[in-house]
Amino acid sequence: MVINATTIEEQLADLTRAIEGLMKHVQEQDSQIARLINKADNIDASHVMGKQVEAHDEVEMSIKQHYTEKDKSAKELQISTDGLILVDQLKEFIEGTLRSKIEGSSRSSFTYSKLYTLRIDSLKMPMGYQPPKFQQFDGKGNPKQHVAHFVETCNNAGACGDHLVKQFVRSLKGNAFDWYTDLEACSIDGWEQLEQEFLNCFYNTRRTVSMVELTNSRQWKEEPVIDYINRWRDLSPNCKDRLSKSSAIEMCIEGMH
Repeated sequence: MVINATTIEEQLADLTRAIEGLMKHVQEQDSQIARLINKADNIDASHVMGKQVEAHDEVEMSIKQHYTEKDKSAKELQISTDGLILVDQLKEFIEGTLRSKIEGSSRSSFTYSKLYTLRIDSLKMPMGYQPPKFQQFDGKGNPKQHVAHFVETCNNAGACGDHLVKQFVRSLKGNAFDWYTDLEACSIDGWEQLEQEFLNCFYNTRRTVSMVELTNSRQWKEEPVIDYINRWRDLSPNCKDRLSKSSAIEMCIEGMH
């Protein structure tokens, strides 16, 4: 049976109609066999032997045909040699399956599951550990520098190794936080794995800045000085040429108006 329905509700309605049609077909076949049996019982005994045998043969063939069709229909509903699924039970089973699929899909789309394994989740933070204030990464800037700053901050607070996994989310925001929440549930089983996933996502997407572009960066009209400095600072780490601290400061100042 081909179902062209575009929604779960339409598919369920089509299946229900198909089941009801099958049930009606079986009932009609039962009525037909009852009529044939009654016909056989009422054959006039005064008929000649040849006609009597012919009539019985006709009934017998009709009965066999009926059971062949009935068995074929029943096999579509048979789940074991022990018996058949009742029509109502089958309808309930289909409805339950589709309902579970809908609810399961909804839960998987909108509920949050921890990205790390039970082993990581069971790790206890060191005695006396207090979460420090982390610099937050939003997907821009240098992700490698962010990791270095995050690791040092955690180490100074007394956390290291796989304990960093559960703390990393505290250092993310914006696009980086979106990336974190989209990771597959229970897929991370160590800090090195999470670090590599993070760098693979953000380090490879960095735009390389030339020295010419960096030199030509200027403060925009009516742009606050602090905004210009932050914009220049976010741009400078992507420069493929190394700059000394003094050269970077001088270049930034030259871009002010």
